[in-house]
Amino acid sequence: MRKLLTVMFFVLLTFSIAPAPAYAAVNTSQDEALLIQKKKKLAALKAAAEKKKAVRAAELAKLKAARQKAAMLRAQKQKAARTAARRDCGTFMQCLFGKSRRTSSAGGVSNRSMRKQVAWNETKYAPGTLVVKTPERALYYVLGDGEAMRYSIGVGREGFQWSGNSKIVAKAEWPSWTPPQTMIEREAAKGHILPPFMKGGPGNPLGARAMYIGGTIYRVHGTNAESSIGGAVSSGCIRMMNADVIDLYGRVKVGSPIYVYQ
Repeated sequence: MRKLLTVMFFVLLTFSIAPAPAYAAVNTSQDEALLIQKKKKLAALKAAAEKKKAVRAAELAKLKAARQKAAMLRAQKQKAARTAARRDCGTFMQCLFGKSRRTSSAGGVSNRSMRKQVAWNETKYAPGTLVVKTPERALYYVLGDGEAMRYSIGVGREGFQWSGNSKIVAKAEWPSWTPPQTMIEREAAKGHILPPFMKGGPGNPLGARAMYIGGTIYRVHGTNAESSIGGAVSSGCIRMMNADVIDLYGRVKVGSPIYVYQ
């Protein structure tokens, strides 16, 4: 019995000090290999993302450079066009308002007229009413009894046309001109300096007469650039030939209603 116990003791002792099984070492090596492989894969993905980012940045830089070049060419073209226009139309004021064509008559007032008496069947307007039809480039003064005086006019250029109804709140002969601050700033941004004030007279852009429209900065007025009549060239005011605006001025009373249609 004692011998048996001794043998069993030595067997147990042998197993307790025996080395770990080989499969444990194999599993550890496989885990390390998988970890290394995973790190390599992540590194490859990161490198690919960085490369894609660099390509995109290069494309954006190229696009930005192309846009800047196009903008520069466009600005040069616009500047050249403005320079050519100035050569064609003369001074800045002539370019802004058109060339003056004062053909005879005392005091620098042109005797040209484009008014005529026409049939008028729009009975909702009382006699003495002014009706501006922008698409027609026409202003009608309602006479009554189915008739009206039709005047050819110049209207606001694109972006400056407007519509509405109001009254004539004031009248002036040979009006002075004080450009609106918005116009001064707008033209200054283009490199054009407008005078803050112009005394009335034949050279004034408002011409021989002006009738002021209540609640607006606009007027019905004459012009020193009669070639602009029939066009869309103003900053919103309604232009007439001087002979025509003088005729209308004599008919219109302060308080007369005015309707402007686009």
